[in-house]
Amino acid sequence: MTATDARPDHPGPRNSSRRYGSVAKTLHWLTALLLLTAIPLGLVANAWPYDSSAQLAVKALLFSLHKTIGLLAFFVALARIFWAAIQPRPQTLISGRPIQVLLADATHLVLYASLVIVPLSGWLHHAATTGFAPIWWPFGQTLPFVPQSEAVAGFFAAWHWLFTKLLAAAILLHIIGALKHHYIDRDATLARMLPGQPALPDRIADGGAGGHHRAIILAIAIWVLALAGGTLLGLQTDDRATIPRLAEVQSEWAVRDGTLEITVQQLGSAVTGSFADWTAEIDFAEAPSDGLHGRVDVVIAIGSLSLGGVTTQALDAEFFNAAVFPTARFSGPIRAADQGYVVDGVLSLAGRDVPAVLPFTLAIADDTATVSGQVTLDRRDFGMGPSYPDESSMGFGVDVRVALTAVRAEAE
Repeated sequence: MTATDARPDHPGPRNSSRRYGSVAKTLHWLTALLLLTAIPLGLVANAWPYDSSAQLAVKALLFSLHKTIGLLAFFVALARIFWAAIQPRPQTLISGRPIQVLLADATHLVLYASLVIVPLSGWLHHAATTGFAPIWWPFGQTLPFVPQSEAVAGFFAAWHWLFTKLLAAAILLHIIGALKHHYIDRDATLARMLPGQPALPDRIADGGAGGHHRAIILAIAIWVLALAGGTLLGLQTDDRATIPRLAEVQSEWAVRDGTLEITVQQLGSAVTGSFADWTAEIDFAEAPSDGLHGRVDVVIAIGSLSLGGVTTQALDAEFFNAAVFPTARFSGPIRAADQGYVVDGVLSLAGRDVPAVLPFTLAIADDTATVSGQVTLDRRDFGMGPSYPDESSMGFGVDVRVALTAVRAEAE
């Protein structure tokens, strides 16, 4: 019998072969408190509507709480696993029931892995996407070697979703097992994780290393299946990939590569995204004719927008209404300006035609043109976000940036 066992009313910080110490108990119940707070917050945040500015603010608050508490749970889980690894493992109070011991040990191992993977995958998803609801820590908004990519974010979101279910199942089995020990078996399995030190039998059965090894194998099999399932979910093709791509266009200048980005302000944070599918017919001459240098006609596939964590919201009827208006068009003549050029165009978007002037710079070298331009639009001009009448949660301004490289068609 150890010194800890000899003083049952004064438990020490370390485990013994019979009892859990105060450190293990504290980490256990702190983990439980954080999980039983973070999981309901996540469920409520996901279900919370965002049909108005006030609702969006509440949704962001709930998600920030969920993420912040989840990240704290991650570090507490790491501390708990580290402490368990360097401490003696109290022997089971179950005797003569190897299957029950096997399932209990495997459940603990699955629970430990899920305690790490669930918050870590959520953290990686947060770092890979742009959007509202920041983590309330002085770190962690972005992570080294984690690109801000919707594909990467979707991959880790799938892991987070699947392992959350595995974590919930492990917690449920853990609770059922503890209650069974307390009310049916009437042993001290639950009591020895509570404050104080319960009376224990003089002799505790040794579960044996063989049973624990089998539990490890079973837990690894469950981990592998869950990781494979999460990976398959994460690699699933985005539904937007099924949207027909715009047909190629022919013009005096052919676009070889380029980006079309937008930035919106949501709850005071900049959220940047881009359209993956757009075409541009460009007719341009260095020498003006009747004061004009040519004309541009741009067509944009709205469904190709990626806007971080708010992509779905942006494509809904409240904003772009992509289901009804699948494309936008910007066209107009090109004229010289004091610095560079401008397109005096009309932007047809979400069922409205609004005049828009796009200033841009142009450099031509060896029949290759490099273009860069930016304009700020007002979402209200296009009837977007009527449920967000002020800028407390959604800014009015939308910054549009275009950068492209084009080659003269006759030079191809």
